[in-house]
Amino acid sequence: MTSTDVLRLADLAGRRVAVWGTGREGVAAAVAVRELSGTEVVGVDENAGKDPAVWAEAAGPVPLVAGDAAFDALAGAQVVVKSPGISRLHPWIPKLREAGVTVTSGTALWMADHAGQAIGITGSKGKSTTASLTHHLLDGLGYPGELGGNIGVPMLAMPAADRYVVEMSSYQCSELRHPLRVAAVTALFPEHFDWHGGQEQYYRDKLNILAQHPKHAVVNGLDPRLMAHLSTMESAGELGGLDLTVTGGPDSFHLVSDVFYWRDRRLFGRSALRLLGGHNAGNLCVALGILAALGIDCVARRDEIAEVVQGFEALPHRLAPIPDPSGITFVDDTLSTSPQSAIFAIEAFAGRPLTLIVGGTDRGLDYAPLREFFATRTVPATVIGIPDSGPRILAELVDLPRLRVESADDLPAAVRLSRELTPVGGVVLLSPAAPSYGRFTNFEHRSAVFREAIAATAP
Repeated sequence: MTSTDVLRLADLAGRRVAVWGTGREGVAAAVAVRELSGTEVVGVDENAGKDPAVWAEAAGPVPLVAGDAAFDALAGAQVVVKSPGISRLHPWIPKLREAGVTVTSGTALWMADHAGQAIGITGSKGKSTTASLTHHLLDGLGYPGELGGNIGVPMLAMPAADRYVVEMSSYQCSELRHPLRVAAVTALFPEHFDWHGGQEQYYRDKLNILAQHPKHAVVNGLDPRLMAHLSTMESAGELGGLDLTVTGGPDSFHLVSDVFYWRDRRLFGRSALRLLGGHNAGNLCVALGILAALGIDCVARRDEIAEVVQGFEALPHRLAPIPDPSGITFVDDTLSTSPQSAIFAIEAFAGRPLTLIVGGTDRGLDYAPLREFFATRTVPATVIGIPDSGPRILAELVDLPRLRVESADDLPAAVRLSRELTPVGGVVLLSPAAPSYGRFTNFEHRSAVFREAIAATAP
């Protein structure tokens, strides 16, 4: 066995295995590996931030090695199973491989056994909604399966099923070495430079889901950056006769005058989809493309599909309205981590007075697209920036017509200020264009603070 072998989970039986990472992916890997016959497994936390009692409760009888002893524990293993959040650029990885240690991941192990049954969905925006919507549609139409991956249940913890719908992050896409049954991409814009080592590498890693030549592929043809990169890949011979459905245009699933169509065949009205925003209409077109790739006749079953679509609700923290007695609409879109995702959210409220709250972990993203967007928006708006990246975002937006910029010390202060500046009938949108870590434990924590501040300031 070499460090470049493609391993299956069963191949780890009887070997010394270190699970690198102690989040939900690491726990799932530790539990899966510990069940193998003759395997010695340890969990490794290089930052020593995991409570050993919490690890023991989740992972069971798997020892945890942390802090200064972490590298030696990894180097002493025959196989290291790393969590997706650990970048392949981590300086320990080449050292481990030089020492003859095989480095793999939970994604790679699971896909080696299940890729042919998996519908993999990725995108810089919309992958969670599209994955959940696809699973909801399949289940409602009589094709049950499991939903997991980057959303919900880690792949290695998913129960056995005939089919799987897996949301895949760019990290997970980069580790894919097998062709999926269906691969889908919703959007492409700059993200996660630190993990991938740059913008172009991020795009290549994301689109590796297509480069592995799935049986069928579905992409959102309304995303110009995605289509440009697909054209480059096709010119380079990387797609090799891929069975590709491009949604959004007249030759596929698309939306015209608030009606969804398959080519020239009317399906159902836009009102069947309860999700806000034009981007969510595009997500549904991708989901319909996946159904068609699986052999489901979306024209013949359009009434049934419309009924199932009506039963789908917005995911938490994605353009989720929060009731408030003031006449102001507060909206939780805390999963927005880039300027492009914030733009999608703003477009869902075209024509309404808007107060946008932005700011979070500063990853050095370029916020010029946000300036370009506001430069063309005709409805007056206010942007409130909070730490850490808020001041840099506001600096990008100064001196634009019809745009007021304000700063706040924290999220509760931003909510208080938004009540003063937003007219009745307007929208206060938390779409931070940045991750939550640093000031908050995670995005759920940021959302909870937002909701608490709204309740505390309600009239």
